[in-house]
Amino acid sequence: MHLSYWEIKNWFTNVDYTIVGSGIVGLQTALRLRERFPESKILVLEKGMLPEGASTKNAGFACFGSLSEIIEDLKTHSEEEVIELVKKRWSGLQLLRKNLGDQAIDLKPYGGYELFLENDETTYNECLQKLPFINDILRPLFKTDVFEKNVDRFGFSRIKEYTIFNPFEAQIDTGNMMQALLKEVYSKNIMILNNQTVTQFSDTGNTVEVQLNDYTFKTKKLLFATNGFAQELTKGEVKPARAQVLITEPIPDLDIKGTFHLDKGYYYFRNINNRILLGGGRNLDFEGETTTILEQTELIQNRLESLLKTVILPQIEVKIAHRWSGIMGIGSHKKPIVKQLSSNIYCGVRMGGMGVAIGSLIGQELADLI
Repeated sequence: MHLSYWEIKNWFTNVDYTIVGSGIVGLQTALRLRERFPESKILVLEKGMLPEGASTKNAGFACFGSLSEIIEDLKTHSEEEVIELVKKRWSGLQLLRKNLGDQAIDLKPYGGYELFLENDETTYNECLQKLPFINDILRPLFKTDVFEKNVDRFGFSRIKEYTIFNPFEAQIDTGNMMQALLKEVYSKNIMILNNQTVTQFSDTGNTVEVQLNDYTFKTKKLLFATNGFAQELTKGEVKPARAQVLITEPIPDLDIKGTFHLDKGYYYFRNINNRILLGGGRNLDFEGETTTILEQTELIQNRLESLLKTVILPQIEVKIAHRWSGIMGIGSHKKPIVKQLSSNIYCGVRMGGMGVAIGSLIGQELADLI
């Protein structure tokens, strides 16, 4: 890459803060840095044409965990840790709404539902049994019960009699959200360069040397917001988790409204523009889905189609319009990693599949490390 004098001067000279990753976390980090350092030069680097991970590929759930997910988390985390996780996710959602506005992200407070397949006796009974306890530990945060037992009203098939309803869940338009964030970033004189991969970086003590594919520049601080792509950066504390998704063609008179969870959150679906968006199935092949390759597999896509035709829309002939994948960042612990890696290098990663909820807050925390 043979840059001109002007390009070097305006984009790559006297850079104060360089952020790697232009998803929710990266952009919120940039906005927070601009707020704290109004005169600084801020550069965001993105390896994809669009944000490559999950920020423009997620299902648009404004949620903080289904009942069964929270129960599962309590098996590997303390009660205090789980409450703190829910609190962070809820606070992050409020921050996202405050920053962008409900209209910009097309927030629809339809509530969320957890369904249980007819053969999932164990999870179903455990959720019904522990529902009062979970409501008790979350009541100080929400000031009322979060989960309630309901009878299915949508005509789903092959599920248990009761669903679990959560009135605090909502859905957003992921594309609108990211465009609103990008618009805000551009308006604050923050530069974004796409199709730029950081191949190497070195903290020299005073600055950080950043190597792109064919150009090297210096920045005072380097901040990584690469989530699912942070395995090497965190020495294995973050692992990639691919999420496969499909969406139907428009369905006349579609009555389903809300966000829906199945099988401890491993499957999820929602309505959007008279279509059903359905994703998940990572639990069918954990090893195969621990990847950063943005492809689909026959095993998982077949399972998604089966759920669509036998459980979600059993009486309706549907056609699939589109399929895609996103990359989440997970680990042995659900708590995000926000820390300083060296004198001038920082990271905010491991959203645990909750980037929409927690991303804004983690971006703010990452910027506040400086």
